Amino acid sequence: MNKKPTIDIITLGCSKNLVDSETLMGLFKAHGYRVTHDSENPHGDIAVVNTCGFIEDAKQESIDTILEFVQAKEEGRLQQLYVMGCLSERYLADLEAEIPEVDGWYGKFNYKELLNDLSKKLDTPEKFNFQDVHRHITTPRHYAYLKIAEGCDRHCAYCAIPIITGKHRSRPIQEILNEVRYLVSQGTKEFQVIAQELTYYGVDIDGKQHIAELIEQIAAIEGVEWIRLHYAYPAHFPWDLLRVMREHDNVCNYLDIALQHISNNMLSRMQRHVTKEETYDLIRRMRHEVPGIHIRTTLMVGFPGETDEDFQELTEFVKWARFERMGAFAYSEEDGTYSAMHYPDDVPVEVKQQRLDKLMRIQQNISAEIEQAKVGQILRVIIDRQEGDYWIGRTEFCSPEVDPEVLISKSEHLKVGAFYNARITDAEEFDLYATTRYE
Repeated sequence: MNKKPTIDIITLGCSKNLVDSETLMGLFKAHGYRVTHDSENPHGDIAVVNTCGFIEDAKQESIDTILEFVQAKEEGRLQQLYVMGCLSERYLADLEAEIPEVDGWYGKFNYKELLNDLSKKLDTPEKFNFQDVHRHITTPRHYAYLKIAEGCDRHCAYCAIPIITGKHRSRPIQEILNEVRYLVSQGTKEFQVIAQELTYYGVDIDGKQHIAELIEQIAAIEGVEWIRLHYAYPAHFPWDLLRVMREHDNVCNYLDIALQHISNNMLSRMQRHVTKEETYDLIRRMRHEVPGIHIRTTLMVGFPGETDEDFQELTEFVKWARFERMGAFAYSEEDGTYSAMHYPDDVPVEVKQQRLDKLMRIQQNISAEIEQAKVGQILRVIIDRQEGDYWIGRTEFCSPEVDPEVLISKSEHLKVGAFYNARITDAEEFDLYATTRYE
């Protein structure tokens, strides 16, 4: 049999894409291929680019990356190039016509077919087992992303995700629990539960929200130390999820819930199916039922029709809510969305930027005050890595890569993947400093 080639997989976009890349890596490895992921110096025989097609900047990054590998192929540094993911799911015909140098295009859901097609090209036909192969984790072993669903039924006016991924599809609960048990057996302690809209979990199966039940069952698995919840939706929020968070110590007091705006004018035009009054009540209830909860949200400025009054309401809301974690972005028109087809993009670019800058200045001060208030507290910290003069860790209130980190002097004898009780000694805008030597 011919020696199988080395494959470089490059992942762009969100953590949901990363899970797909890890699944593909697991399949390749199970069938004898050598695979690397996001190598700083890709030098395999074959490259697979997993693309993002969500917003304009992400689309451009995906296209630029593809073209870089096209050049590598033309220069003889690469034998074959394949593309998968959201961009090719959305623009397959256009991409095939514009970039014929790519050897094969795959979308968001058919990428496993790459193994069959590659086997035929290499003249090494074999039977592939897709059922009992575990994905290859690319994150540090102690944490992993856990995707519980694909797609979205919400159809917000500005969002292209339903166009790309289709309707919401929940994974079977037993399949998810089996994956958690396997990952725990491999050393995973922390799970970032992800979906485009996790509170909708189960609705496509029997019409009921089962996210609280799912999280409670994951929390009951021995060896699961932390569960963190990402990408909730404010309308029809499943209140029982707060009970689960409150009653289970290994469910982090952390919730990522994109709110987008607060004025009723904007929420209506965005088709968010929630009101200003309901949103204020939601935040109040979360903070009442889960004391100390850290809320991460995302807000949008410059949506078509946003007035100065709408934006003023948004700034007042941010000051009131005092989000522990907040990101914001300016509206970008996306092909095929309701807003692109029905609303003129009428807020000038410079106004969008001014509003974005002002909103983030407000949040910057709030975040600094919240982090400063942690000085003197003893918090449980997991160590992710060593970098320079420090061990780099996180508290339960911090998700990997997007939230503040905890820096502990490397003179302390710690271990990556282990938990420690650490006293916070200082705080900067985006980092905390701590020590485990405080007794």
